[in-house]
Amino acid sequence: MANFYLDNPSLKHQWEHPLMKRIVELKERNFADAKTYDYAPVDLEDAIDSYDKVMEIAGEICGEVVAPNAEGVDAQGPKVVNNRVVYAPGTTENLKATVQAGLMGLSMPRRYDGLNFPMVAFIMASDIAARADAGFCNLWALQDCAETLYEFGNEEQRQKFIPQMCAGATMSMDLTEPDAGSDLQAVMLKATEDPENGCWRLNGVKRFITNGDSDIHLVLARSEDGTKDGRGLSMFIYDKRDGGVDVRRIENKMGIKGSATCELTYKNAKAQLCGQRKLGLIRYVMSLMNGARLGIMAQATGLSEAAYREALAYAKERRQFGKAIIEFPAVYEMVSNIKAKLDASRAILYETARFVDIYKILEDIEHERKLEPEEKEELKKYKKLADAFTPLGKAMNTEYANQTTYDCIQVHGGSGFMKDYTCERLYRDARITNIYEGTTQLQVVAAIRHVLTGTYLAQIKDYQAEALRPELDGLKARLAKLVEIYEQIVPTVADTKDNEYIDFQARRLVECAGHIVLGYLLLSDANRHYEEYIRSAEVYIQYAEGEINKIQHFINHFPIENLGYYKQQA
Repeated sequence: MANFYLDNPSLKHQWEHPLMKRIVELKERNFADAKTYDYAPVDLEDAIDSYDKVMEIAGEICGEVVAPNAEGVDAQGPKVVNNRVVYAPGTTENLKATVQAGLMGLSMPRRYDGLNFPMVAFIMASDIAARADAGFCNLWALQDCAETLYEFGNEEQRQKFIPQMCAGATMSMDLTEPDAGSDLQAVMLKATEDPENGCWRLNGVKRFITNGDSDIHLVLARSEDGTKDGRGLSMFIYDKRDGGVDVRRIENKMGIKGSATCELTYKNAKAQLCGQRKLGLIRYVMSLMNGARLGIMAQATGLSEAAYREALAYAKERRQFGKAIIEFPAVYEMVSNIKAKLDASRAILYETARFVDIYKILEDIEHERKLEPEEKEELKKYKKLADAFTPLGKAMNTEYANQTTYDCIQVHGGSGFMKDYTCERLYRDARITNIYEGTTQLQVVAAIRHVLTGTYLAQIKDYQAEALRPELDGLKARLAKLVEIYEQIVPTVADTKDNEYIDFQARRLVECAGHIVLGYLLLSDANRHYEEYIRSAEVYIQYAEGEINKIQHFINHFPIENLGYYKQQA
């Protein structure tokens, strides 16, 4: 029997990270729930055992149900019947299996029928699901919208909607519109207060809505008459059972075909205000999208995992010129690079999830009691790191997913271009990851601030200070030289004080920071499990050296006046 958790030691490896102890202590409030719920853990070991057992269930369902259905779902896809989405039979089977297994509401508190798992566990389940079928991962993982509802909704809304989601209700976030994609300030879906019925009414069109015919929607709408910017937008909760929203059509997409991407028409749809008016974009959507970006990081990592396994298996099986093609340097270099980028992607994925866990849990605790001074500092530290690592990881992991699935097809040669092989679907599915929930270019806009203010460098220095086994001294020294290059090129760009030039070089600076961070994270993994990670650490650092040297040469030999040539070409 296939189990996508048990066959992957790099997943169990995450439970051993030193920060897990602190995460579990905070999430479990020192295991207070054990007095009320017989399934709540009593100590750290018990909590990790619970995560392990649930991930084993997730791994079995993804290996035995979701993955075998993936090709059929990709071929059939969903359709619209009477303004409602009808999913492919395989998708319906996938949803039924995950709901029956209790895999909804993983991170929600037990008082709302959730499992109270940390974000690390939820992200791991998403990682596993994406390996099986990235399209289904989209549908299942949107349960993460409940985090925003929990954080900003009132208690009545929490008690009404979160148990529904834990019992299997699907969710969506309805943000974009035909004229409001990346620029969400341009959202014009109209929200009008209906005091007589104690609700709001929504009217307008939403487009590119993933899982758009879901049971519970979080909707960004314009609540303030006469406004045209983000300050006039609020967040609303729409319950499908109330009616008023139709699916106009499903987009005919390149990939992730199992997930319905819908155009929706709102016709006087009844909705509830979530949180405060005017904070929909400024506060709530930013929180919602940061969670979604972490989820896309997991999706990209799962796709890279699938690509590595497909490439390796084919390269070992396919014979040319009297031997398996894995024996040819051109092929084993590609496979090795896929594996190194996969392990690097997984390293920053879980590092980011740990940062998010600590600050989010501390924010939640702050609603219950006053934080101690050291806890306030801890919250501030990890919130800043989460803010820095989310765009960095989203950019790096999704670009790598595109590269690894591309190389997977190349390993397959002509066969990889055919729909007979899984790699063709993986390549199509990966292409959206560096576009939705903020393109790579927008992630660079978010990340460059942390280059210029030194957030990444400070964390890199912390990584440098970690004690490592002697066998890693050589790689650590090589990374230190890359840090020296980074410390040289950042002020070279920043000291120009030319915003256009800084924006032009931003992608290179962010990539440089990313390569160094990923290199140190792989060293940390190799320090704990040497045999499992040393090869990826060696290959990735070799790759990083080449990339950073190219970046240094480009920046050091690019005068500001050359910007004109690029502008003229455009």
